Amino acid sequence: MLPSLLKKFHTASSSTTNYATILRHCVETSNLSKAKSIHAKLIKASDHEPDSIFIHNHLINAYVKCGDTANALQLFDEMPDRNVVSWTALIAGFAQKGFPSQTLSLFSAMHRSSIRPNEFTFVSVLQACSFSDIFGLISAFQVFAMVIKFGFENNVYLVNALLTTLTRHGEFDEAVRLFEACLDRDIVSWNAVFDGFLKFSCDSIPDFWRRMLFEGVMPDAFTFATVLTGLAELSALETGLQVHSLLVKSGHGRERCVGNALVDMYLKSGRLNQGFLAFDEIPSKDVCSWTQIATGCLNCGEPAEALRVIGRMRRAGIRPNKFTLATGVNACASLSSLDEGLKLQALVAKLGDEVDVCVENALLDMYAKGGQMDGAVRVFVSMRERSVVSWTTMIMGFAQNGEAEEALNVFEEMRAQGERPNHITLVSLLYACSQGGFIERGLEYFSSMTEEFGIVPSEDHYVCVVNLLGRVGRIREAEELILRIPFEPSAVVWQTLLGACRLHGDVETARRAAKGALAADRDDPSTYVLMSNTFADFEDWGSARTLREWLEIRDIKKMPGTSWVEIGEAG
Repeated sequence: MLPSLLKKFHTASSSTTNYATILRHCVETSNLSKAKSIHAKLIKASDHEPDSIFIHNHLINAYVKCGDTANALQLFDEMPDRNVVSWTALIAGFAQKGFPSQTLSLFSAMHRSSIRPNEFTFVSVLQACSFSDIFGLISAFQVFAMVIKFGFENNVYLVNALLTTLTRHGEFDEAVRLFEACLDRDIVSWNAVFDGFLKFSCDSIPDFWRRMLFEGVMPDAFTFATVLTGLAELSALETGLQVHSLLVKSGHGRERCVGNALVDMYLKSGRLNQGFLAFDEIPSKDVCSWTQIATGCLNCGEPAEALRVIGRMRRAGIRPNKFTLATGVNACASLSSLDEGLKLQALVAKLGDEVDVCVENALLDMYAKGGQMDGAVRVFVSMRERSVVSWTTMIMGFAQNGEAEEALNVFEEMRAQGERPNHITLVSLLYACSQGGFIERGLEYFSSMTEEFGIVPSEDHYVCVVNLLGRVGRIREAEELILRIPFEPSAVVWQTLLGACRLHGDVETARRAAKGALAADRDDPSTYVLMSNTFADFEDWGSARTLREWLEIRDIKKMPGTSWVEIGEAG
């Protein structure tokens, strides 16, 4: 197309219209170098009026749309005459290229000139306000006051731009009031409110969806993607099925963003099979599509399937990103599959600077759960940045792998570096003290956690301390601690004491612990099984048999344990 146009350009019959057509094509193809060459030819062309506003406007538009805002601004400043199109082209270009402050400055300059803005000018300025800082909201209200002054307040494009600006600045209630007062709405108006509900009030999405359909408004791809994402957060499967049904009829289901949102809805509703069916319907899957389904497998308790998905993804030629690899490494940690984990770690190394602390934390967890603390230490030492999760994973890893003293050393190093522990860090620390028999240190950590770290002990911390005392036979202290808990202890707390009584043969305290556990939860089978085993250890066979028979009559069953056996390659 361009060669034929340029041939015309060089003929004597070349006109300004030809130049404008070529420049429009430059915009469509983002061909900045061609736009510059045409600009040079226009300056030299004898039949071209150098100060033509029409052609100058096309040049400005070509420069800004192709990303050369500096040349666009220079050309604008050199123009002897400007009209509303000149200003609007420059303002729109700066807004679209992500320069909100400069856009607002240009609009202020336009306002000081004698040129009156039109609807297109205002749309671009409001767009800039939506991306600007806190002053952007103030500017948006000022701009919309001008919109009203010029009689454009019912223009749906301007109303939509203001809706978006209000939502992005957190003024969603104001945005909803504007929406309700709007006489002329289109699908973009509804989408702006859906987007706000997604950010601030997902619970409102199902009702707003039904209202939109009742008013006869047909959703577009953005609507479907936003609504399905909100329903995923709510795990609202019933409404999700209705949306899916309409999606099939609408023809938008093959769009990737919609397909990803549909898969997410099924996965977060616990419907892995339906998620896979929706995933298979996406014609052009990207790394987000694959990572999402792999993460869904992991969250649905299928880590081996997550690894198989990542294997399929790699065979499809899709390069994994840091989120993919974090999911894969977490799957390996769940399976204690170090062989697969090492393969993924090699991919992590290839990502280089793209790797963040989340991926490295997943590697720490994988090594710790695989019993390879030397590997975990190598990763930990190499980390450029560590989060509280990194420290906590190392503490728990050492504790679970029989190196309780090392776990305490890690905590002291964490404390020395000024990293504040969280709730789980202190649970891990107290667990390490219990595993290693560091009774006094554990009690010291427990008693100082509120004052030093601002963390009020929760049930998890009390369970750890009861276990800490119970392991060394300090049964009375453990019971007294339970009685001092400032909330109603759960069955787990009493079961921990009951286990300690069984270990040390304290029959009387065992009966009180059993009574407390049953009072907290009469349907927990663990209490009955523990009581039965305790009676058997005390050679109270009658009570043990009675409990077993009672369990069978009430059909109370203990959840069986599970373990993983790796029998083949996951990829």
